Amino acid sequence: MASISHLIVFTSLLPLFSSLVPAIATARKLAALVQEKPLVLKYHNGPLLKGNITVNIVWYGKFSPAQRSIIVDFLHSLNSMKTPAPSVSTWWQTTGRYRGGPRTVVVDKQVLEKKYSLGKLLKTPQIVTLASKAGPGKNSINLVLTSADVAIDGFCMSKCGIHGSGQDKVGKFAYAWVGNSATQCPGQCAWPFHQPIYGPQGPPLVAPNGDVGIDGMILNLATVLAGTVTNPFDKGYFQGPANAPLEAVSACTGIFGKGADPGYPGKVLVDKTTGASYNAFGINGRKYLLPAMWDPTTSTCKTLV
Repeated sequence: MASISHLIVFTSLLPLFSSLVPAIATARKLAALVQEKPLVLKYHNGPLLKGNITVNIVWYGKFSPAQRSIIVDFLHSLNSMKTPAPSVSTWWQTTGRYRGGPRTVVVDKQVLEKKYSLGKLLKTPQIVTLASKAGPGKNSINLVLTSADVAIDGFCMSKCGIHGSGQDKVGKFAYAWVGNSATQCPGQCAWPFHQPIYGPQGPPLVAPNGDVGIDGMILNLATVLAGTVTNPFDKGYFQGPANAPLEAVSACTGIFGKGADPGYPGKVLVDKTTGASYNAFGINGRKYLLPAMWDPTTSTCKTLV
């Protein structure tokens, strides 16, 4: 089994790095006074994931039932039409504006790897190995989620999640990985629920599900899922080099509501009882904070609020 492609997704890290650039916030405000060139993600004529997409999950390490339910509820919320606006499903519907039309996510297999069969320090090829444990499948994503005590090569330094493709006896398959950064680097991979390591030091937002690590994983999971379905094999929608692309959500990094600036996620909704920040309703009364996604019909980063 070999890894065919490896797409690094700079999720929560990008707004931190951009905040190091002198006067970037001022530059953004000045740019608003002139007509900005539209952001365009080019389609590279390759296959996309579309229609009914199966998501298989490999839970690697220790996740509590409560933590797993937050993530699974998010995945089920992608297609739920019963939640009030603004909803997770409304956010996901933007992927249906890319070639291929509407996309439906169905959660299928779930594999629990509680005994750390490959250890607690993993490299990318081992992520692909874990992804293959969910089995082959056409038009599917094998999702690897690692717990807070598992270190991944490059985690926190250059990535908060990745997606790519692997090869098995059946053929090529798409995979994605996201790690829990709660004890390793919440300032990099769970912003804006934790103060950033660098840049503007605004107060962190209260995590909507009361778990900074898991709510941070939702941010990065949203990013890699949108990137996987619209650019699964390096020939879909992206801007820049194929090995470090800006994709559906990573092109809009750091934007969660209107008025976003480096270090400021934008204006979002706040729960009057808990003080938690969110911009999307999910199933079972869940609330989530989701990043902006590039809308190909308007060539803009679209927010829910």
